[in-house]
Amino acid sequence: MSNASTVTTFLLSGFSDSREQNVLNFVLLLVIYLSTLMANFLIISAVSLDHQLHTPMYFFLVNLSVVDLGSISVTIPNAMINSLLSSREISYSGCVAQVFSLFFFLISDLFLLTGMAYDRYVAICDPLHYETVMDRKACIQLAATAWIAGFLYATLHTGSTFANTFCSNVINQFFCEIPQLLKISCNNLYLIEVGVIIFSEFIVFLCFGFIVVSYVRIFKSVLRIPTTQGRSKAFSTCLPHLIVVSLFISTGSIAYLKPASGSPSDLDVVVTVLYSVVPPLMNPVIYTMRNRDIKAALRKMFVCGISSRNQASSSIVSLISSIVRFIFRNVMHFQKQMPQ
Repeated sequence: MSNASTVTTFLLSGFSDSREQNVLNFVLLLVIYLSTLMANFLIISAVSLDHQLHTPMYFFLVNLSVVDLGSISVTIPNAMINSLLSSREISYSGCVAQVFSLFFFLISDLFLLTGMAYDRYVAICDPLHYETVMDRKACIQLAATAWIAGFLYATLHTGSTFANTFCSNVINQFFCEIPQLLKISCNNLYLIEVGVIIFSEFIVFLCFGFIVVSYVRIFKSVLRIPTTQGRSKAFSTCLPHLIVVSLFISTGSIAYLKPASGSPSDLDVVVTVLYSVVPPLMNPVIYTMRNRDIKAALRKMFVCGISSRNQASSSIVSLISSIVRFIFRNVMHFQKQMPQ
């Protein structure tokens, strides 16, 4: 193809050429997607409905759940449709939107995790000034910074990638990904590819370095806590965040540091699934397993939901009974008024 204007569609690599295997892949992706949606919506609902959880830590957790919902919705629905229809096509504009959205959510996720590390640092190392430092305005500013950084980063890399021409429209991945798009470019984009990787890793390591420094100071403060119960409580609030950060950075680094192969590879698919599917699915599970407040809020929400449903059912039954009694009384009255 001579230039990018002639590219109207891209062909993605499918999971399998077998119809039965594609249907199985669709079912598996559907289960993963619905599980992720349900888990993250439960976190958002529990925090929103429980006023005791209206704190900075859970404010960032809700933002993280929103990011997880967005990031998995960028790739999985299209892969599900392609598997079900045995199709490989994605439009040029759809590919642009997919690349932009994926980077937007991934970088926002990274900055949110960095903001959450700062929140834990202030809470443990400077508890007397926590409410002053992490007030509503500061939380909104940190969250807004994360979303704006994601938008700027996505705009930069999406623009630089699609400003080039493509000699092929075949992408060796089940969604549009920058390393694979650079492989089919007509231009010699080796330096650009290296620049993208270096810039991406610089941002990752900058945020990761901030998180590491924050936790070094946190651990020093925790070890000075005199009681075992106090140390355990402090560690329990930090452990889920550390696991989520490790999962995010490890899977993302493996995916983007690994050279893009010239032909479809099962390893490419596995690695891509690791960083695009596993973190959004596991994040709410990790936070729920180690957090008593979230468990209590979910329990309360379910109890209230069952109670409300029972009340609604009782109201419906009472209404039907009233209607039946009203009709019965009127029928009996009508029969009494009839001449013998």
